[in-house]
Amino acid sequence: MSDDHLPPSDAVLWRRAAAGERDAFGELFERHCDAIYNHCFRRTASWSAAEDLASITFLEAWRRRGEVVLTTDSIRPWLLAVANHTVRNHSRAARRHRRLLARLPADGAVADTADDAVDRVDDQLAMRDVLACMGRLSSRDQDIIALCAWAELSTTEAAAVLGVPEGTVRSRLSRARARMRSCLDEHAGQRQPGRAVEGRRLGDGRAR
Repeated sequence: MSDDHLPPSDAVLWRRAAAGERDAFGELFERHCDAIYNHCFRRTASWSAAEDLASITFLEAWRRRGEVVLTTDSIRPWLLAVANHTVRNHSRAARRHRRLLARLPADGAVADTADDAVDRVDDQLAMRDVLACMGRLSSRDQDIIALCAWAELSTTEAAAVLGVPEGTVRSRLSRARARMRSCLDEHAGQRQPGRAVEGRRLGDGRAR
């Protein structure tokens, strides 16, 4: 295939989107929406929250299309950085919400309908085990696991997103993976055989 027939790079589409081409931004969305959606799920263990957070991520990208200049041909590392920031804001808001609900009388609590879809419940429960183990890591190590192990960025790309040396990413990734494996093995041992977490690739593909 000649270069004339290759699809445009993300950088080209981003420049077109900055110039006002909605179709160019739409193509970027189609290329990366699944990756951002799955990334948000892995950070929240909630399909419904992931959907909202992915939408917010792309709305923020559209809002900033005229001011952000890509330094690589792929927009995915920058989108993941935006998603991480969005997830953190969501987590802080969720904690405030839980504190407020805890002050209400028992009969005033509002039922959470996020888990109504039966086919998503098992993944959400398993992902909560993963997030419980993630909670034992520092926030920076959580980001490194999410970017390198889940979003499959290279250590070079993750270092650029996080603003740290690549060697730091490599060493922290190795230690964080070892701690995660140990913690997940502990959780798997506490579960019944059919509910083991190990060996599953959670969030691979969008559930519909």
